Amino acid sequence: MHFDTEREAGAHGPLQGVLVIALEQAVAAPYCSSRLADAGARVIKVERPDGDFARGYDRSVHGESSYWVWINRGKESIALDLKRADELEVLLRMLEHADVFLQNLAPGACERLGIGSQSLRQRFRRLITCDISGYGDAGALMGLKAYDLLVQAESGLVAVSGAPGPWGRIGVSICDIAAGMNALIGIQQALLQRNASGEGSTVKVSLFGSAAELMSVPYLQTRYGGKAPERLGLKHPSIAPYGAFRSADGRDIVLSIQNEREWADFCRVVLEMPALAQDPRCCNNALRVEHREFVDGLVAEVFSGLEASMLEARLDAAQTAYGRVNTVEDLVAHPQLTTVPMLVKGERVDVPALPWGLAWNPPVYPPAPSLDADGARLREEFSGCAAGLGQ
Repeated sequence: MHFDTEREAGAHGPLQGVLVIALEQAVAAPYCSSRLADAGARVIKVERPDGDFARGYDRSVHGESSYWVWINRGKESIALDLKRADELEVLLRMLEHADVFLQNLAPGACERLGIGSQSLRQRFRRLITCDISGYGDAGALMGLKAYDLLVQAESGLVAVSGAPGPWGRIGVSICDIAAGMNALIGIQQALLQRNASGEGSTVKVSLFGSAAELMSVPYLQTRYGGKAPERLGLKHPSIAPYGAFRSADGRDIVLSIQNEREWADFCRVVLEMPALAQDPRCCNNALRVEHREFVDGLVAEVFSGLEASMLEARLDAAQTAYGRVNTVEDLVAHPQLTTVPMLVKGERVDVPALPWGLAWNPPVYPPAPSLDADGARLREEFSGCAAGLGQ
């Protein structure tokens, strides 16, 4: 297969011509900037002299970090020590020509360097600034460092996830990802607003706010319904039957019944108990939730007597929504998985494709940069710019 490794892989995207300066580390901001790059933006990643610490999270992908490969493709890298006046000047010269400045440093770090959003917006009126923080810029916790696990715990996500027993972390960086997506949404809206007004905007996103928004249903149930949802593993606090049931050959099958028609078809075709649909203990969803032990017990009994292939045939016939509890190894070989190739240290790597299908999505992902790979060229490119003149 021929690989076009040029960074212009997304050059036909709608953000072609947009310059993003990303003073970023870890996950949330790099997630956002990588998706901007996928849509055609030019993204210059500003790293500390020893690099984004996410480079060292693991060595799974031909010696590179899986995190690094996932969310740093198609960027340019320059390493700057911003405590040095001459290095800070390089950043300011780049910002003179930037459309977007994205940062997720520790609370107050940019302000101490003189590059906080308020200061930059006064100097560069068309600049869009985006600050990703842990807890926002107000409130008792605003100064705390925040990482994904801490916010999962602080926001209550952990309290509604997993099975009863010891607390468990959600297995992906869900708060970081949500914050990165929200930053992406905010930046795109700000770009549209600038087209209309000629003025830039300040976008503020927090991990905690992103997690709290994800928690809207449990929040509303608790505040206005008077009861917080319990941790039920794969079961649903408001729907029954819903969850995993084991077949005779040891396969865990997850099913979801969403309405009374589906329940009646499930009883008739899958359970072969048509009268059960009218049983006063389970003739509607509220009663099924109330009598969950009875309902789940019947389902488990039927499932335990049939092999997975027979159960899936019945579930298909009843048009019941179901899936298998797969391992990550199963995902690697899953027939529905779409991947896009990219090069990592000269080797082909297949990466899960963007979840939004658009005509300008890159057919090949460009590589993630080595540390300061573009530093000399970028210093030269921006050396003639007079920083701080305003846009």
